[in-house]
Order: sequence, then C-alpha cells, then structure tokens
Amino acid sequence: MEAYSKLDSKRYHNVILRVIPGHFVTPNSHINYYFDMTTISRRQAEAKAAADAISEYFSIDTIIDTIVCLEGMDVIGAYLADSLTKAGILSANMHKTMYIVSPESHMTGQMIFRESSEYMIRNKNVLVLLASATTGGTLKKAAQTVNYYGGKVVGFATVFSAITSVSGIRVASLFSPKDVPDYRSYTHNECPMCRNGRKVDAICNGYGFSRL
Repeated sequence: MEAYSKLDSKRYHNVILRVIPGHFVTPNSHINYYFDMTTISRRQAEAKAAADAISEYFSIDTIIDTIVCLEGMDVIGAYLADSLTKAGILSANMHKTMYIVSPESHMTGQMIFRESSEYMIRNKNVLVLLASATTGGTLKKAAQTVNYYGGKVVGFATVFSAITSVSGIRVASLFSPKDVPDYRSYTHNECPMCRNGRKVDAICNGYGFSRL
C-alpha cells in the first residue's frame, strides 16, 4: 500500500480528499483506491466545506425532515442540515428544523433504529448521507431500513460515489471516478488483483481501514 495523495475538488473550494492506492476490501467489493474520509468528516473546517458543497445539489423545493448519517458522517450531517436550512430547504417537522440520526448496524450489516429515535424516521422525508459508495449496496440497505420504519428517502449524498443513482434516486457526490480515472471496483469473486496473487492491503469502510 503506497502513500496517500490529495485530491482537490475542481468545483468546490477547500474540499480535499485523501486517496490511497492499493488492494482494499469493502463490505461489498474490492477496490484499487481507498478514499480516506477521516479529516473531511472530522475536521471542522473541512466538514463544513463538504456540507456546504453537498447542499448545492438539492433544489429549494425539496423537503428534508431527517438526515440519516452512515459511516461516521454525523459532523458533516449537522453542518449539512444548517447549510440546507440557510439555502431555503424546508422541513415539515413541527419545529421547522431537521433531525440528524444514525442507525445501529449489526455485524451482519442489518440496520436498526431504536424506539427512542423511530419518530425521526416515521412519516419523514429522509436524506441518506454516506462517506463513499462503490456498488450502492449500503445505500440500498439504508433505503430499505428507512422504508421499513415508515420513512421516505428523497435523496442520497456522498463524498465519493462510483454510481450515479440507486433505486431511481440520484446520488449526489462531490467526487466520482472521473476524478480518479484508473479507479476500479470489482465483486469479491471477480477481482483481478486476487487472481494475480496480489495480497489484500487492508479491510476498509467509511470509518477507516485496518491493515492485514
């Protein structure tokens, strides 16, 4: 696994993503680049810049009541709620402000909301916020969970996404494979790096990576 490089957004000022080449395993695929979200999701200035940029993807006639944050995106989620509100995005909640909530995830990948937070999903217009999407599997699972609890997904947002839509809903992303032309994603049993005997460098998800 090589040292990382920085990927600057061509469109948004102060939105910078760390990119690490290698052989990585995600919950849904094998990839040849890992997009490190640690600073962009945890450092105040970068998180705010990312949130401000994401907010530009949503039109003023969109209603968002709740932002469901996955993979440690809570800080960006809070700033995103503020940016959307300032941009004129409406909430149908009684108090006219958005909820920011994260589901619990079991080892099997199943997502649940506790009874104390179910009301933040039921009958709400929900925006799902994810660090990165490769196959769309996590976004689909999140949408199924929101639907199960009686909510309606009105949008998906990510920092990086290799896909443009899930279940007919657009995925708004700040970075895409166009920014890393040789980026590749493979299913677990069709990975050429594995076939060529290249060892896996790390297991990763939106929270970070663990070297093997």
